[in-house]
Amino acid sequence: MKYVMFICTPVGGVELSPEEIAGHPGFTSYIDEVRGSGVVKGGARLRPATDATTVRVQGDEVLLSDGPFIESKEYIAGFDIIEVADLDEAIALASRHPAALGGGSVEVRPVWE
Repeated sequence: MKYVMFICTPVGGVELSPEEIAGHPGFTSYIDEVRGSGVVKGGARLRPATDATTVRVQGDEVLLSDGPFIESKEYIAGFDIIEVADLDEAIALASRHPAALGGGSVEVRPVWE
């Protein structure tokens, strides 16, 4: 089954750049292991939530606002698309993610196929 793992970072937490992630032993170890296993099918690191633009439509009016779509304690900092046997395997993978171990969270959501 395919799942998306949404990597969530606490608002006000440390925002690591791609370069910092590449030099972080916890991330590099995890990335090497997971990508080497072939379960990762895609994904991306997202720019900070402060760079987001939220679009809403009310009637004929398009409303734009800067920042994430809701007030929250966390925001999505990146995502991985994985293909594993079942939810248990996806949860096991997410539970080892450095973001989950460092105070953030990883939301695991199945993909419609």
